[in-house]
Amino acid sequence: MITENELRALVGHRFPGGHYRIAHWENWLLTDCTGRAPMPDDLAHPVVLFHAPILGAGTSIAELFRLGQASGAGSVGLESYDWEYFEPLREDVEYRVEGSIIEAERTVNDIGNIVDRVAFQIEMYDGEMLAARVTNRWKFRRELLHADTR
Repeated sequence: MITENELRALVGHRFPGGHYRIAHWENWLLTDCTGRAPMPDDLAHPVVLFHAPILGAGTSIAELFRLGQASGAGSVGLESYDWEYFEPLREDVEYRVEGSIIEAERTVNDIGNIVDRVAFQIEMYDGEMLAARVTNRWKFRRELLHADTR
């Protein structure tokens, strides 16, 4: 299991960074899977922020699991997604993407399980203009400290 020192050392870890372009076909599929009609003026569906920032920042879900030392299936939970839009995201615009891990802390939940909370923040830029920022908080479930007697 990851030590508290290793966990704290994750803060400040920068992703390689890169670029991401939302393709028309990708936007169409994302829009279609939500049961909506395509958005006007080549606007990207908001659900694109589930994956575009992570891929554009040069990382992956698998790498995020590795960094947090996930222990297997079901050991990682999504705590929150905070999506901020500063300008509309559009198809076929090349966004510069960068991000890092901004928080990492160890907690013990109310039934005695260790839960490590890790937050990463990724920003998407259109030129020099900040277009969108995502802050995702995940919880890594660790070991049971005390048996649940409820």
